[in-house]
Amino acid sequence: MHHQISSIVDASSKVGALEEEMIAMPAITCGHLDQVVDVTPSSDGCEDCLRIGGQWVHLRMCMSCGHVGCCDNSPNRHATAHFRSRHHPLIQSYEPGEDWWYCYIDDLFFAVDDAPSFAHS
Repeated sequence: MHHQISSIVDASSKVGALEEEMIAMPAITCGHLDQVVDVTPSSDGCEDCLRIGGQWVHLRMCMSCGHVGCCDNSPNRHATAHFRSRHHPLIQSYEPGEDWWYCYIDDLFFAVDDAPSFAHS
């Protein structure tokens, strides 16, 4: 599967020298897109919270295996725990209307062109 990161900086919104400098900089890219596979969400909620009776704020889905875990604003932070235990670096928001991705290793938020959008019901 081949994915291309789309630009996050909108060149039409530049208002000064700093923005011009940012646009002229080489694009920051994630070096872990080769670890993305076609995934199926493991659950409609945080699978770990559902197992222990926990609660979550927002959901994130692992793009290496489909694990659905809760965000870092949730008490148990299962998405980050999954990264730490499995070393799967990429997540996508699993919230309706959100399609951003995050790479734990590169500490980078981004969008991916033509990537499927997932959301719990």
